[in-house]
Amino acid sequence: MNPLQPKQYADYPSLVKGDVLELLERQATEFPEYLNSIEHKADYSYAEGKWTLKEMAGHIIDTERILIYRLTAIIRAEQSPLPGFDEDDYVLQAHFPDRSLLSFAEEFNLMRKSNLYLFRSINEDELNRTGIASGKEISARRLILTIAGHLLHHINIIQERYL
Repeated sequence: MNPLQPKQYADYPSLVKGDVLELLERQATEFPEYLNSIEHKADYSYAEGKWTLKEMAGHIIDTERILIYRLTAIIRAEQSPLPGFDEDDYVLQAHFPDRSLLSFAEEFNLMRKSNLYLFRSINEDELNRTGIASGKEISARRLILTIAGHLLHHINIIQERYL
């Protein structure tokens, strides 16, 4: 494992092929379109105790928000360690079942389009900055790859287990 990545995100960057900014831009529209196409399975869970598609969509959005905060803190040279989070607790505390999958699609699209302004503004020095998140050192560059790869990971899970 790379010492600049928390263990829980170790495989996400390896899923990214090609230009990460181009991928992030494509994901802004392709993932919402994908969610819209599987809306009929919004409340489906492939096993007891596993998330529904709505819960997974909410988790994807929550995680991107947290990773964007971490990215912002690191590129701004934050010296304080950034806390971890328990994804299952976040899903339990949310009201994801009360929403439509279409609302998650729209929210993701708007959030990612907004985040693209940050991604495009980061210079090479900032990309190389590191910080502590979840008790591990991670670089800004690695966080950007993690954001893109996290979504790819969940799309793979949806394809394999939900459809």
